[in-house]
Amino acid sequence: MRKSRFGLLFSLLLLMAVMFTAVQPVSGEPSNTVRVWVTYQKGGKISVLNALSRQDAEIHYDFPELDAYVVTLPEAALNGIWRNPFVIDIEPDPVRYPIEPVKAELSSIFSDTLDVNGQTIPWGIDAVQARDVWDTNRNTVVDSGAPTGAGITVCIIDSGYYAEHEDLKDASTGISQVDDDYQTDGSGHGSHVAGTIGALNNSVGVVGVSPGDVNYHIVKIFNNDGVWASGSDLVAAIYNCRDNGANVISMSMGGASSNRREQRAFDTLYSNGILHIAAAGNEQEETPGLMSYPASYGSVISVAAVDSNLNIASFSNQNSAVEIAAPGVGVLSTIPYIETNSLIVDGTEYTPNHIEFSAFGSASGELVDGGLCTSSGAWDGKVVLCQRGDISFLEKVTAVYQGGGAAAIVYNNEPGNFLGTLGEEPAFELLAISLSQEDGQFLVSNKLGAIASLTSTHTFPTSGYEAWDGTSMATPHVSGVAALIWSANPSWTNVEIREAMNATAFDLGVSGRDSIFGYGLVQASDALTYLGGGTVDSPPTVEITFPSDGSVVSGTVNLAAEADDDYAVTQVAFLVDGVSIGTDIDGSDGWSVNWDTTLVVNGLHALSAVATDTSGKTGEDSISISVDNGGGTTDPIVLSATAAKIKGAGVVYLNWSPVTSPSIEIIRNGITIDTIENAGTYTDDSLGKGGGSATYQVCEAGTDICSNEVNVTW
Repeated sequence: MRKSRFGLLFSLLLLMAVMFTAVQPVSGEPSNTVRVWVTYQKGGKISVLNALSRQDAEIHYDFPELDAYVVTLPEAALNGIWRNPFVIDIEPDPVRYPIEPVKAELSSIFSDTLDVNGQTIPWGIDAVQARDVWDTNRNTVVDSGAPTGAGITVCIIDSGYYAEHEDLKDASTGISQVDDDYQTDGSGHGSHVAGTIGALNNSVGVVGVSPGDVNYHIVKIFNNDGVWASGSDLVAAIYNCRDNGANVISMSMGGASSNRREQRAFDTLYSNGILHIAAAGNEQEETPGLMSYPASYGSVISVAAVDSNLNIASFSNQNSAVEIAAPGVGVLSTIPYIETNSLIVDGTEYTPNHIEFSAFGSASGELVDGGLCTSSGAWDGKVVLCQRGDISFLEKVTAVYQGGGAAAIVYNNEPGNFLGTLGEEPAFELLAISLSQEDGQFLVSNKLGAIASLTSTHTFPTSGYEAWDGTSMATPHVSGVAALIWSANPSWTNVEIREAMNATAFDLGVSGRDSIFGYGLVQASDALTYLGGGTVDSPPTVEITFPSDGSVVSGTVNLAAEADDDYAVTQVAFLVDGVSIGTDIDGSDGWSVNWDTTLVVNGLHALSAVATDTSGKTGEDSISISVDNGGGTTDPIVLSATAAKIKGAGVVYLNWSPVTSPSIEIIRNGITIDTIENAGTYTDDSLGKGGGSATYQVCEAGTDICSNEVNVTW
């Protein structure tokens, strides 16, 4: 959302709500106007229309289904409208914003991958089990008979749709509330949403949750600058979705104020079989617990955002309405432009972002420190570094412009970079970019006076791709999953689809539904199975059959394992202490490899077997064995570890025996963190606050004699 406008509008709407609820006489300047919903009694439509006409009201919408008009009229006229005996309610028309992308850190359980055709699989596609529905063997070809979203219509209410994109199908129908062409998208927000739902399964770009077969109906509610709309515009949009056969309505938008007529419209369409899905909002860091609408209406699924480590995104709103979570950090999808940004200072290249609504082009000049840039300096022809904070980006860039600066660099006041906006196009042109806190602080400390060269280019329209963060990016994952599983049996109801997604969501956070993740991460394949339209592809099972746990081995050993899967096992890899010693890809005569034990030191070792099935899922079995080839220690070092949290910080306690050397190296995640003398215990209290995991090992200093590895989680 556009933060610079949001707080003011929210305050004004609250004042208006109090004014109307109290039903007190209102006096105002004749030139002051307000946009409101006027609800009338049955049979009073004409009387109320005549009263509005006498007050020179501008009628935006007539909603007979809701017994309401939406009008703009002089504030001073409200008393007269209230006195009409047929008027039963007057409410402000709330503001609805596109929920804009923000920047957050990307974690590592899931990651983007490249398929054999050169198409990138965004991490969220596998995180929500999409390919477990339509490409179980991961050969990039849709499985015969698999659901793909075909026959289901998703109505995307957003900023438009770039129909010429190489990775998007033609949108068959659509309208624009703001211009003459719904198949253009100046901001890219709507096209990014559409790519996550259903980008084509081809040899370029990305692929969507539903691989190119879902039907789209587009309602362009925001203009090319992403300017906000009203709740009444949204009601008109969802009615248009209904009239064009929508099964699912996807809304990456929201606002802080509810409206009774808007809620009634959503409730009615839901009872008539349409599934509503909306973003929970990105205001958690600024306004914890904020409710966003329409997501917080009971008939709408409110979607939270998680990163690829399945942690909640720091910006994702947390409240009682949050129903389900989906990937919303580092989401790669389709946009209608290619943007290139660069910054070179003293021969070193940095990675900036363009600040929205600032100029494109090139600039160079001597690098100077403007501090917070709360006022102008003597910056003629210079590139000015501004720290983020205290005032808006527009005010900072304006100060640089007024000081004669050649360009502005706004660096973050917290780790990482960010996506910034001036909020609107200024009356001047000045190139402005954002930079990470780390890079900005380095330049201030080390490179003032050096020449900085900046370039920002913007090619529009064309087929582009970017990774964005936000509950806006999480929402289309859920919309795509709903379409995907619904296409398996269009006779299922919206209530059944919603129930299946909630019942099978991968539980995150505290057990059960919570205000952070809702029911958990949406899971397409499991939801389909819940509905009786598919089967869950379970991971394979594997068991090491030789040698046995705790045995002593020497020389060359034939390692053997048994593996099984509900479809098929494609390979079994054998590892010693986490290092592969061989992989068997033909299980017709059993799964086995030969291991030359003389290649490792005598002592205790961890032996693992990892089986992989046709969909890439894995199962693992591990045992401990001792190697004794003579000439070395016959008393292996045996390590054990426990973990705890003390005042929120992780603490790990290590114990080993025997104490074989005066000097012992303590190794964490492959790096020596300490060396101690004549001891068999160690406490690692350097882990910091929060949860995590690490792998530990102890070794005799200066030798190859090491203990087993132990992984602990705190």
